Amino acid sequence: MGHEVPRLPGRSETLRLFDSAREGVQPSDPDGTATMYVCGITPYDATHLGHAATMITFDLVQRMWRDAGHEVRYVQNVTDIDDPLLERAERDREDWKVLAMRETALFREDMEALRIIPPAHYVGAVESIPDIAEKVLVLLKDGAAYRLDDGTGDVYFDISAAPSFGYESNLSRAEMLEIFPERGGDPDRAGKRDPLDPLLWRGARDGEPSWPGGDLGPGRPGWHIECAVIALGLLGSTIDVQGGGNDLLFPHHECSAAHAERLTGAAPFANHYVHAGMIGLDGEKMSKSRGNLVFVSRLRADRVDPMAVRLALLSGHYRADRSWTDDLLTAAEERLGRWRRAAAATAGPSGAAFLAGVRERLADDLDTPGALRLADEWAERTLAGADDDPAAPRPFAETVDALLGIRL
Repeated sequence: MGHEVPRLPGRSETLRLFDSAREGVQPSDPDGTATMYVCGITPYDATHLGHAATMITFDLVQRMWRDAGHEVRYVQNVTDIDDPLLERAERDREDWKVLAMRETALFREDMEALRIIPPAHYVGAVESIPDIAEKVLVLLKDGAAYRLDDGTGDVYFDISAAPSFGYESNLSRAEMLEIFPERGGDPDRAGKRDPLDPLLWRGARDGEPSWPGGDLGPGRPGWHIECAVIALGLLGSTIDVQGGGNDLLFPHHECSAAHAERLTGAAPFANHYVHAGMIGLDGEKMSKSRGNLVFVSRLRADRVDPMAVRLALLSGHYRADRSWTDDLLTAAEERLGRWRRAAAATAGPSGAAFLAGVRERLADDLDTPGALRLADEWAERTLAGADDDPAAPRPFAETVDALLGIRL
């Protein structure tokens, strides 16, 4: 999977990104190879527009790093064993492994259609279980984890072993306790030392898949330790960006960073914690429980141009929670048509000035609305016949392709 990305003349300036931990825009200037870990899907449903918006965000990060001359090592996981997957498989009377493989394949097809540059490593939780079990044992021996004394074989991380716990999300303890159960936590579990302690290893249960855990006993990993171990194994103790949707800020990213930092002794785990906003539908939160998800595969089946979908999602800033509407898609289709007509023109305004402007906008915390305005202005002037540089249309199309991921 993948596609050719045009090579542009010169290099972009240093990318500046909002870091959730420092609560401000900070330069991201990796020393040599840029490293990024983005949390992937739990493959029990098709790719919805929230997934797409998140992956497009980090695709832009990768494109800007590449344009600045960096090699990029990008890792993404797939949580191919977890409660939601097992629940969906049971509901549909389907083998959970078949469901996971099918939805993972569909996700990758959707990403290719949206011109997402694929990760260097795409890693499943199941294949990582031996490494995860080993690291859970390390945390146990280190005193940073403990077994519940109830015969279940469950192992929890002790957040007191992470003195900086909370630095990434900047939430109060009261806010954490409110959010934790809404996002997979179990604050009321009997026997835990602290209500916020996250699960590291779930001991084997009847009717559930499990794997050998050595001295842990059979079971399967918790969600947060999965991402920590995969990232550490492939990217090292400190990475440039840990990314995902803003619903992952707490507890998932907070806990995975705490695990990684305890395992390595290096902090912070990531130089930037970057979070994309949520996508709603017609003013309401898009969610599985509401049944109002919009799927990329469904749009593709309805012959919607994936470039129009990508362009619609780029029209809002990546950090903003925003809404998907029919009008948004219509506007994106019209914009795509104008850009394609302009790219096919025989002359236009300076391509070099356009490239410089887009680089400047994207370097400023991925200001895609600003970059799109520059492309609109270029297209309008071209279609009006106001400029006559015959070499301009090609660099326009190459800039839009290389930096925004829109194929004209």
